[in-house]
Amino acid sequence: MTTENQIEQSLIEKLVELKYTYRPDIRDRAGLEANFRQHFEALNRVHLTDTEFARLLESIVTPDVYAAAKHLREKNSFERDDGTPLYYTLVNIKDWCKNSFEVINQLRISTDYSHHRYDVILLINGVPAVQIELKTLQISPRRAMQQIVDYKHDPGNGYNKTLLCFLQLFIVSNRSDTWYFANNNARHFSFNADERFLPLYQFADVNNTKVTHLDDFALRFLSKCVLGEMISRYMVLVASEQKLLVMRPYQIYAVRAIVDCIHQHSGNGYIWHTTGSGKTLTSFKASTLLKDNPDIDKCLFVVDRKDLDRQTREEFNKFQEGCVEENTNTETLVRRLLSDDYADKVIVTTIQKLGLALDDSNKNGSNKRTYKERLEPLRQSRMVFIFDECHRSQFGENHKAIKEFFPNAQLFGFTGTPIFEQNASAQQVEGQQASYKTTADIFQQQLHAYTITHAIEDRNVLRFHVDYYKPEGKKQPKPGEALAKRAIVEAILAKHDAATNRRKFNALLATASINDAIEYHALFKTVQAEKQTADPDFQPLNIACVFSPPAEGNKDVQQIQEDLPQEKADNEQNPDQKKEALKTIIADYNARYGSNHSVGEFDLYYQDVQKRIKDQQYPNSDLPHAQKIDITIVVDMLLTGFDSKFLNTLYVDKNLKFHGLIQAFSRTNRVLNDTKPYGNILDFRQQQDAVDTAISLFSGEAGKPAKEIWLVDPAPVVIEKYRKAVAALDQYMTQSGLVCEPQAVYNLKGDTARIEFITRFKEVQRLKTQLDQYTDIDEAQKQTINEILPEDELRSLRGSYLETAQRLKAQQGKTGKDAGDAHDAIEQLDFEFVLFASALIDYDYIMALIARYSQQTPGKQKMSRQQLIGLIQADAKFMDERDDIAEYIGTLEAGKALDEQAIRAGFESFKAGKHARQLAAIAEKHGLDAAALQGFVDGILRRMIFDGEQLSDLMAPLELGWKARTKAELALMEELIPLLHKLAQGREISGLGAYEQ
Repeated sequence: MTTENQIEQSLIEKLVELKYTYRPDIRDRAGLEANFRQHFEALNRVHLTDTEFARLLESIVTPDVYAAAKHLREKNSFERDDGTPLYYTLVNIKDWCKNSFEVINQLRISTDYSHHRYDVILLINGVPAVQIELKTLQISPRRAMQQIVDYKHDPGNGYNKTLLCFLQLFIVSNRSDTWYFANNNARHFSFNADERFLPLYQFADVNNTKVTHLDDFALRFLSKCVLGEMISRYMVLVASEQKLLVMRPYQIYAVRAIVDCIHQHSGNGYIWHTTGSGKTLTSFKASTLLKDNPDIDKCLFVVDRKDLDRQTREEFNKFQEGCVEENTNTETLVRRLLSDDYADKVIVTTIQKLGLALDDSNKNGSNKRTYKERLEPLRQSRMVFIFDECHRSQFGENHKAIKEFFPNAQLFGFTGTPIFEQNASAQQVEGQQASYKTTADIFQQQLHAYTITHAIEDRNVLRFHVDYYKPEGKKQPKPGEALAKRAIVEAILAKHDAATNRRKFNALLATASINDAIEYHALFKTVQAEKQTADPDFQPLNIACVFSPPAEGNKDVQQIQEDLPQEKADNEQNPDQKKEALKTIIADYNARYGSNHSVGEFDLYYQDVQKRIKDQQYPNSDLPHAQKIDITIVVDMLLTGFDSKFLNTLYVDKNLKFHGLIQAFSRTNRVLNDTKPYGNILDFRQQQDAVDTAISLFSGEAGKPAKEIWLVDPAPVVIEKYRKAVAALDQYMTQSGLVCEPQAVYNLKGDTARIEFITRFKEVQRLKTQLDQYTDIDEAQKQTINEILPEDELRSLRGSYLETAQRLKAQQGKTGKDAGDAHDAIEQLDFEFVLFASALIDYDYIMALIARYSQQTPGKQKMSRQQLIGLIQADAKFMDERDDIAEYIGTLEAGKALDEQAIRAGFESFKAGKHARQLAAIAEKHGLDAAALQGFVDGILRRMIFDGEQLSDLMAPLELGWKARTKAELALMEELIPLLHKLAQGREISGLGAYEQ
């Protein structure tokens, strides 16, 4: 097998071919700084004294990644010893190609508590810009990223205190598989318990073909000018979040295509980038690059609807503070169009305001000339119009007006679902037909495509599981035919927990009309009340409903309804009746959530509903389940342009087709983590033909049938994969001389055997998580799944997994670089604990369950003590408290009834007593006063800060010499740290990391 060292040498040779200078002499901090000084002095034509250079380093080295990134890209000033200012740059920011590019390897930086060695670092003008970490194993890129995150969190690490603070990109590769991601401050650079990760990228060519081999990647990505352009042009500093973003390959190609099209003056064009691919960032970058193009007079970014205008302006200003100001009215837009100010070169406006500005009949109040007449001097200007979601309702007539008034304009459109001939007149509401031209008719040429097919293959969005619901009985409904609403409500209530991973996620119910939505809202209330009466254990779902009210002259509602054709048409029939129904729905919402919304301020209600759907995150102590929405009933709203990672299910009781179908489905497929394996669609209208047609139409060019890429495997296929994964685990345990049962896991000999168990069982759990969310599994299949691995046994194996994983995880980061194979394998392990955390089973649920257990009569228990303990031990959320809860349950007497409040109080008291006894035992072992140690620990937890001086004070009565005291401190802390972590309950204790190395 190729060694890590061989991969490293091969990469360096490749970089030297690409005209990098290899500097084997730079191996430590002093060498790095001396080299930087040489480049700095040459670039800025200056000679610094030693004291000036020391002060320069002090002024530019910062733990703040965002500040360092700004510093790298800007002109800066520095006061010299004689008091005169020195204006300088760190690199040639006008032409990044003209910097010096060097490669160094095995740099070792020793700072307080940190002695890391870095595989390969690329220097631009002596500044460390890219770190490349190389691996030999088939590692998970997430695990490689986690290692870098761990390094960065070490106290006193080289990233905070040296020139490494300027690193912009990290690259991880095992030679065949290469990934890259942006550096960031800790809050944007974490590997958290929910396992939502930093964006990781693989490079691709313009046709979206992956470039993953390290040699190819070096050639395409690391050649000097490409890397310089990547860092200077295609990274975005998000001011409002103090965050660095690196653009995805397809975003870069789209921007380049627009810029080239303008440069060559070669007409209009459109970008087909799928929903969820980050079109706003792409369009922002395109428009800001055009800001510096002297051939362009104005660049207008055109959106539809007031809320989109606000949202896009906020997004743009997030990327670059104050880069876009608000156009409050058409007069402001006209004034900014006529302005020569550089700040007015890029304008974000709505298509409605643009239409008013170009309308012959619109007189301006202050003088009698129309807006159009005032804009006459701009007629021959070179204008660029970039349209976001370029097929909204008013697009056709405005497009014509723009082309007529600005003959030199170039128009660019972004769309996730282009209009082709097949779907060119797909919009139809109660007989009113609005025909579309195709996207190609309007924009002439497709400049770049990144379709759902590409995005699914890149794991930027999820695949879909589509369940075409078939009611019982011989007479099956025809495609498009509606079922009885009560039957649909019953089916949703039966399937919702499975579809949403036991309410970890939420759902939309798309209905055919406002009247249907009203009826559904009332039906859910009735049916759930009946179920609660029949079964006290029934947990009702939180149901919300949102549709637009009759406009009644309200301009805001009129604008909203321009893209809600069904709602607009529905509100023309019996508007008063619909308004009253919406009032009732909002009153119900206010009662449930303690809000105070009204129909008169509908937009605030609409925003609140969206926020709750987005805030579903589970577990989330700030927002208990009672404050969340399980299902939102909609007609047209939320089916386009709305994103939430916690929405995973769409119930469909309306006829959808073409782009409307794709847009609606795409609400469910935002990536979160492995607990959300796909977007779930439960269709009650038998629309398989419509789905197949839409997939075929919007799949783009694919190497294999699009359905294979877009849709998950049917349940029988996954059941078979599950059977094989369980068989492989069973075979491995047998080979190890053990029976495949939970207790046997503890008898596995050595870390290598435990690692193999972790890897195999993780695959079992991943497939089970997928199967748990299939809504079309019948009773026979459920029985088959349970026969493959009975539920109780699976739960116990999960407990064994968690305990084994916890032991191995404790070893990560504590082994040397040259450790043996087993240690190396431990370092590569990605445990994915999120797969083992139930959404429904949280702390409150467990306390209620224990209370119920205590109230049961002995011998008539629904759940035994062992089953209750097993449930807790199989859930990753309780990893730190599982032993405490199990012991506490052991102290309870079944039949000695306690309510939930008493159970909680009893558990807190039990824990406090147990921890006090543990501390007393530690104090006795180390010859310390128990009260003093308790006070020391209480002080740490009160401030969440570990203070070394207070530790010295605690040890002072032992009257030890410094050498003996240091040894005694380390011995004490080794026992104290696990307890402190447990008591901190996941919160970080500042300064504690120094003792964890």
